[in-house]
Amino acid sequence: MLGFLFFIVIPLIASLVISFFSWSLHGGAEFVGIDNYTRMLSGADPAFWTVMRNTVVFAILYTILNLIIAIALSYWLQAIPEKWSRLMRVIFFIPVVTPMAGNALIWRLLLNDNGVVNNALGTFGIDPIPWLNHPTLAMGSLLLMSLWQGLGYNIVVLTAGLNGLNTSVLEAAKIDGTNGWNRFFLVVFPMISPTVFFCTVMTVIGAFKVFAQPYFLTLGGPGESTNTMVLYLYRNGFSFDKLGYASAMAWVLFVVVMLITALQFTQQKRWVNYDA
Repeated sequence: MLGFLFFIVIPLIASLVISFFSWSLHGGAEFVGIDNYTRMLSGADPAFWTVMRNTVVFAILYTILNLIIAIALSYWLQAIPEKWSRLMRVIFFIPVVTPMAGNALIWRLLLNDNGVVNNALGTFGIDPIPWLNHPTLAMGSLLLMSLWQGLGYNIVVLTAGLNGLNTSVLEAAKIDGTNGWNRFFLVVFPMISPTVFFCTVMTVIGAFKVFAQPYFLTLGGPGESTNTMVLYLYRNGFSFDKLGYASAMAWVLFVVVMLITALQFTQQKRWVNYDA
C-alpha cells in the first residue's frame, strides 16, 4: 500500500495539480487555470490534433492486426504437435521480454536507407525504399515493428484460452458436420470471447501508450507523421520545459483511454459469452 501511495496516488495528484500551472522543469510555477487544456483542445497548438490522430490511427490498426494475427496463430498452434506448439510459443514470446530500446534500434538498422533490407532489395535491382523517411511507410514500419514486439503476449493468453475449451463441444460440432471455418466462428470464438475481450482491452490501452517504438525507431518523424501522444507529452515536459502542458496532455490521454475502455465494457454483452 505504501508503494501504491508513493508511486501511483501521489504522482497522479501531483500531475493533476501541475496541469493547472505553467511549470518549468527547473522551477518557477505560475497558476494559469485551464489555459493548458484550452490551448490544447482549441487548436492553438496545431501539433496536438495531428499527434492525437496519429495515436488513434496507430491504436486502431495495431489492435485489429494484432488480434487477427494472434488469434490465427493461436488457433494454428492448437493443430500442430504439442512439442512444436510449446517451442513456437516461446519463439513468439521472446520479443515481448526483450528490451524495447534494443529491438527498436535493430529495426532501425534494418530499415534505414542503407540498411539490411534495402541492401537485400538492391541485389534484385530495386531502388532503396525510404521506410523511415516517408510518412506512410514510416507509420507502416512502426506498426510492423510493434506487431513483432507485442504479438507474443496475446498469443500466449489466447492459447491458454483455447486450451481450456470444452473438448466435448468441439467433438459434437465435428460430428454435426461443421467445417473448420464454421466451427471456429460459431463454436470456438464464442467460447474464447472473454479471452479475446481481455486481449482487446489490454491491447487498446497499450496502443494508446506507445512511446518507445516511435522514440527509438523514427523519432516521431518524418515531420509529425509518427509522433504519438506519450512521445509528444514527453517532449513537452523534458525537452520543451513545459511540465504543466505535458501534465495536462497526460490527463487528456487518461480520459480518452478511460472512455474507450468504458465503452468496450458497455458493449461486451453484445459479443462476449461467459456461459461457455
